[in-house]
Amino acid sequence: MASDIAQPQAGLRRLDQESVPDQADLVSTTLALPALWRDGFFWLTLCLTIFAVAPFLLPGYFWGANDARHHVYFLFEYNRSVQDGIWWPRWSPDFAFGYGYPFFNIYGLFSHFLAELLLHFLHFDYTAAVKTVFGLSIVGSAATMYLYIRSWQGRAAAVLAALVYVYIPYHLLNLYVRANLAESMAFLWLPLCLWSVRQAIVQPRYRYFLVAAISYAGLLLTSNLVFVLFTPLLGLYLVVLSLVYSRPKSIAAALPWWQKGWAWVRSALLPGGALLAGLGLGAVFLIPMLLERGDVLERQWFDGRYDFHGHFIYFFQLFSPTWGFGVSEMGPDDRVGFQIGVAALGLAVMGVLLLWPALKHERWEILCFVVAGITALLVGLQWSIPLWELPGIGTILRFAQFPWRWFNITALCVSVLSGLLMHERFVQPLRRLNLPLLTLIALILLSSYPYLKVEIKEPAEGPVSLAALMRFQQSSDEMTGSTRWVTEVPKWSDIADNYISQDEGGGPVLPVTTNVDYTTVDYENLVVDSVAHNTIMEEVWFCTGLNKKERSCTPRNDQRIVYNRFYYPGWRAYLLDGKHGQPVQELQIVPEETGVLGRITVPLPPVGEGYLLLRFEDTMSRIIGKRISLTMLALLMLGLVWSTRRKVF
Repeated sequence: MASDIAQPQAGLRRLDQESVPDQADLVSTTLALPALWRDGFFWLTLCLTIFAVAPFLLPGYFWGANDARHHVYFLFEYNRSVQDGIWWPRWSPDFAFGYGYPFFNIYGLFSHFLAELLLHFLHFDYTAAVKTVFGLSIVGSAATMYLYIRSWQGRAAAVLAALVYVYIPYHLLNLYVRANLAESMAFLWLPLCLWSVRQAIVQPRYRYFLVAAISYAGLLLTSNLVFVLFTPLLGLYLVVLSLVYSRPKSIAAALPWWQKGWAWVRSALLPGGALLAGLGLGAVFLIPMLLERGDVLERQWFDGRYDFHGHFIYFFQLFSPTWGFGVSEMGPDDRVGFQIGVAALGLAVMGVLLLWPALKHERWEILCFVVAGITALLVGLQWSIPLWELPGIGTILRFAQFPWRWFNITALCVSVLSGLLMHERFVQPLRRLNLPLLTLIALILLSSYPYLKVEIKEPAEGPVSLAALMRFQQSSDEMTGSTRWVTEVPKWSDIADNYISQDEGGGPVLPVTTNVDYTTVDYENLVVDSVAHNTIMEEVWFCTGLNKKERSCTPRNDQRIVYNRFYYPGWRAYLLDGKHGQPVQELQIVPEETGVLGRITVPLPPVGEGYLLLRFEDTMSRIIGKRISLTMLALLMLGLVWSTRRKVF
């Protein structure tokens, strides 16, 4: 069996270095490898991630980490919607001190969806669910990087690259200091996108088309920020692979230019179509996010402490051993470490330098990661401030919000390139652990050891509850995003007061039973009573011009109901049939005309008495996005059935 595996690998090393290999030669490399689940080195790699997972197994929670509290309360809000039967929430009812915010309409929800599954079905608590998803992101990122590099550079290189990917300091910073769940989970999708695109060109099969579509959509639904940063690299990689692997040079040399061009285009059609299919799958999120993004107050994301000018990295910080907890500070004395990692960077540089002379057709592939890694590194340094201020490229760069967020791409590229040191063109195919690989594994683990820790703290706001969420928002000025109709961001609310008083009274902190602002009700001419209420709807009975003696209501056209909800597209109001509770007339909703909060205001029709339903619904962009995603899902499933029946899967 071992000799059977070795033969195609040896044949691969004997390829003429001056020609581009046939796809059949590249396919033979993949087929020579054992199935992933039978690959002992794959399981060894996953086991070696235990040192990165271990800090999340400690009792307690790292409440002091940058975004650690955020993700607990993101999950808290997700769960509030699930309790009302909504598994794809768009409105978070308790952000902005109870005025609400369309959080999951503009923020990828996949990582919190996984946490909600643990919370809802396995009865994890909030912090345990979040920590578990962090752990899954670590193991998953090692698995996908191993899969990708194994198909290209061999098993020894895959072990090395996967461990560098897990233990590179910037990844550990995301995990333990920044505690950004979405970006940590995005690490899982990046190698899977690269692998499926490469396989779709090297070995065109529907299975790789399907994986590429799912992984690209998965990245979009996990972190739209990382999605934007990664897409230029993925597009460049697709073009490079198409040019390099479209046809053997010996054949292509005899073809006219238009046939060469068509060969390049044809090789890019499958992966290119897969990425478009991925956008289609993610349209349920992508289209509303793009079209309705302008209806939130965007300046809150980029002004003040979020201004990019104060978050550039100095060159020496890339190699500084400083590693602290807390929030990143402006200037060179930042206690938070943003180093790339001397060990990881050294392995990548040595791999490129040593293997470059031995490779021909793979040079462009390697160069793609070298250029992308260096570019992403440079735009995060202070030298690049003029670029960020340009109207065109600056707009793209500023999408990252913080310059150092581009280091996600650098960490990916360094990890891919580090595997070159154990490339099967450079070392013998791996059959058992050997001393060079063991030495490199030890180097990676030992160099990361000082950073493998979390800072366990108690929650300053108290146990997870609505009252604690209000305290967190007030003390940190976080989760106070507003819609564009708000002219002054609130610092507190009566709703928050209600939750705090419940908590201080020792009783359970229960959600409010109405969002009607009764302080604005004209009691002499209007009576309002809430009938039903949940996170996205409220039904009220109203009576205008009440005659108490005759117990009758007189129609008036000068009354309105104000809700403690920020106005945002999707909120709709209906006059109901009092007998069957069915909508009979849609009522106009306007932003509050007085004050600074832009709250939902519903002018009442002159009917005297009636029932009014306020409900958060899908807008046209959400409906279109949903239909595109469902259509694409159906097409992918049909393609799966067809390819399986035709045995071309």
